[in-house]
Parts: sequence; C-alpha cells; structure tokens
Amino acid sequence: MQIPYNEELRPDTGLYNAKLGIWIFLASEIMLFGGLFSAYIMLRVGAPVWPPLGTAQLNIPMATFNTVVLITSSVTMVMAWASLKMNNFGKFKMYMGLTLLFSAMFLVVKYFEYSAKLSHGFTPAHDTFLAIYYTMTGLHVIHIIAGMIVNGYLWMPGSKMWKSNPERFTNRIEVAGLYWHFVDLVWIFLFPSLYLL
Repeated sequence: MQIPYNEELRPDTGLYNAKLGIWIFLASEIMLFGGLFSAYIMLRVGAPVWPPLGTAQLNIPMATFNTVVLITSSVTMVMAWASLKMNNFGKFKMYMGLTLLFSAMFLVVKYFEYSAKLSHGFTPAHDTFLAIYYTMTGLHVIHIIAGMIVNGYLWMPGSKMWKSNPERFTNRIEVAGLYWHFVDLVWIFLFPSLYLL
C-alpha cells in the first residue's frame, strides 16, 4: 500500500506526511547524538583529568567562527523557505545558494582544524578525549555533507518542481530546513561541550 503525498495538513496529526516523517527521523537522530553526549559525559566524569594532559588544544576562535557560520546558514535556510512562501523564486535561489556557501565554509574551517591536529599526531587513537571529539564532530560533518547534498539538489535540478507543483516544492524546502536546523542545533551543543567546558 502506498501512502499518498499530501500538501494539506492531516486532521489526525496536524502535519503533512513528509513533515511527520522528518520529525520521526529527527527523533532517531536525537537518540543517536544523545547516546554520544551521554558517553562523553560519562567519560568526562570518570576521568581524573579532563582533557588528558598532553592532548591537542582545541581551536576556540575557529569553532566560534564556525558557530556563527552555521547559525547564519540557518537564517538563510529560513529565508529561502520564506521566499517561496512569498512566491519569489529568485530570492529562494539566492538564499539557498548562501546556505550552501556557508555550509562549505564550515567544512573548509573544519578541514583546517582537523589537519592541524592530525599533522601533529593527534589522531583519535591518541587519547579518550580526541576519540570522542573526532567521533562526535566527524558524525556532525557527515550530517553537514548530507544536508548539502539535499540542499544542492533542491537548489539546482530539484527546483524544476517549482513550476509544476510550487506547494509541494515549498514543503520539501521546509522539510530540508527542519533537518538543517537540527544539524545546526547539534553544533550549538557540541561547541560549548567540547570547546568551552
């Protein structure tokens, strides 16, 4: 049995199917990252010294810059969706392009941050702190890349749907936006937990 796509809100859930689906998916993602944050807390509480002596120092200015970049990308994602709600496809293209640009900036900064550590021998095998650091931030990077693939598709070839079915396309942007905001929210928890505390 195939569940039909609906643009209208369902009376039983108050959502359309795709929006309900993304919320269920995000709940599973919260459990994934929740498990990692729990492991981080247990490792940190159980360690006599945290981070271990002789481990890499995290680059707080780079991470702060990346935080600003991701928060800005969330704003441009909302503006892309709002532009479609106002029937302004040109502004959607601009804001979605900016979202992708900020995403790429985040990855470039992360590349330099990882490279600096790895070039000095600070690999995940170095100590428990770096193992959990690379696991949590690496998984986050994978989520950024996945979001960029979806947003890139919706920005270029997928945007053809705007001409044939604008409401459905707008809903797709909203669903992609919910995922993107989740990815940004994860970073907002990662940044203070790993870099500042």
